[in-house]
Amino acid sequence: MEDEMRLYYDEKGDFLEIVSGDISNCYFENIGKGIFKITDKTTGEVKGISIHSFKNRSKNLDEIKINLPLKFKIFS
Repeated sequence: MEDEMRLYYDEKGDFLEIVSGDISNCYFENIGKGIFKITDKTTGEVKGISIHSFKNRSKNLDEIKINLPLKFKIFS
């Protein structure tokens, strides 16, 4: 089965999560400033990212620029 990218945004909590595939066997690693890398425990593959205070990081939600210390690749 092909992995599916999912986006979840909680407006009240100002929390964005972007994941690819099943993350039930993953751990969250705080990589700084409210940004968490989601990594598969078995394969070490990065499965997603979580960003706290997402809306507060940009004055204009049409143009959000966040420098992340990781690369997130999606393969089709």
